[in-house]
Amino acid sequence: MRFVGVSLMFAIAACEKQASAPKPAAPEVTVMTVEGHDTPVTFEFVAQTQSSREVEIRARVEGFLEKRLYTEGALVKAGQVMFQMDRKPFEASLQTARGQLAQQQARLTVTKATLARVRPLEALNAVSKKDLDDAIGNEKSAQASVIAAQGEVQNAELNLGYTTIKSPLTGLSSYARMQEGSYLSAGNSSLLTSVAQLDPMWINFSLSENEVLSYRDQIAKGRLTAPADKRYIVEVILADGSRYPDTGPVDFFAPSYNKDTGTFLVRAVLPNKAGQLRPGQFVRALVHGLTRPNAILVPQRAVLQGAKSHYVWLLDKDGKTPREQVVEVGDWLGDNWFISDGLRAGDRVIVDGAIRVSAGAPVNVKGDAAPVAPPGEATIKVEPAQQAK
Repeated sequence: MRFVGVSLMFAIAACEKQASAPKPAAPEVTVMTVEGHDTPVTFEFVAQTQSSREVEIRARVEGFLEKRLYTEGALVKAGQVMFQMDRKPFEASLQTARGQLAQQQARLTVTKATLARVRPLEALNAVSKKDLDDAIGNEKSAQASVIAAQGEVQNAELNLGYTTIKSPLTGLSSYARMQEGSYLSAGNSSLLTSVAQLDPMWINFSLSENEVLSYRDQIAKGRLTAPADKRYIVEVILADGSRYPDTGPVDFFAPSYNKDTGTFLVRAVLPNKAGQLRPGQFVRALVHGLTRPNAILVPQRAVLQGAKSHYVWLLDKDGKTPREQVVEVGDWLGDNWFISDGLRAGDRVIVDGAIRVSAGAPVNVKGDAAPVAPPGEATIKVEPAQQAK
């Protein structure tokens, strides 16, 4: 009986303590009123520079390399002599061709004179018809021989000219692959050097298949708006973070995906008169021209991750009772998130204290957070896709 009485006393005391305990206070939160803004967006990609025209300098005739006449790595001008081959064998061939041409021209002179004598005699029946035909044939044969000899002279002149190897464009030269005294063969086997044009410069970057499909889907649904003239402008950020002074348009979209990397190549062209950009540089390409119409931005801390989706807490009209709202999130912009679907202008979103909120439980609104004002142009970094080969 004594044990039962003691237990009863403890139970009564616990009930009194529980009854006297204060109710938990409503969580304190700050609230933001959603606003929509047409927001220009810039997509940032990892890119690489490429010469807009790179030419391999090769020998076009066989012979010995006599001189290198340029400074390796220097800027060369269009028409500047870079290599000189031994000219003497080609000068001799040209002399021979000219001698053969002179012989054929002399033969043509004789045949013309013979024909001029035979024609009047044939009219007087002083020579046979065969003699006239032979004279005409000899004259035409001599004319053909002169034409062939002229071709040989032109060919010899070309070959002699090919011994002086010039740059076909203005650009940055590479190192010499062949040295003085080397024997050069015509065709692709004797690469001498290469010249890369610097102005303009190509800027190449790649999009993955998922990125391409995502952009197309967003444009189709009106979440992204492309420029009316389809003109995308590219700005370049150099490795040290400085901005390259000139911009340029996107001038090429690959017709198909690269079969090795599964990426889609995009190319912009930028002026490079000062030669600040060099082929092979890794840079960042900022692509301007797209707009997110009526875009809604909310702080990332206001967006919670559920079992199946992202959600935010909205305040009902009474301003005290929260309810869960599923949202579709888009790109990050600094500490904020673009909301693609689920919110509209005028909604009141709980920002600070959202993690302590539960459905239907009142909250204590301590203040209003300022709406997220989009910058003049939002820059969205895109994870690097594997570079197209």
